[in-house]
Amino acid sequence: MTQVKLKVKKGDLVQVLSGKDKSKQAKILRVLPSTRKVVLEGLFLVKKHSRPKKAGEKSQLIAVPQAINISKVMLVCPSCSRPARIGYVLNDNRKERICRHCQNKI
Repeated sequence: MTQVKLKVKKGDLVQVLSGKDKSKQAKILRVLPSTRKVVLEGLFLVKKHSRPKKAGEKSQLIAVPQAINISKVMLVCPSCSRPARIGYVLNDNRKERICRHCQNKI
């Protein structure tokens, strides 16, 4: 199977383009390249029931972040602070990400 390359990484700040949390910004917790999805911190939360594990413990509802498609998010440039497309430039045989608006390194 071929490896899928994505333009976002864990820890990047992104803005949501569509869905129930549209126009909110969050940090990426996990990137799932095989399914082209990302998990965002504090957004797209779903409630899950947890069973009691030990005697005397109660069951509870837990809010867990759900993975969303990579096409629904856009990277926020740290220098110009707005959502931007990502470009690449070669410096000393290293591929670096740049902002398409301000041309600064990400």
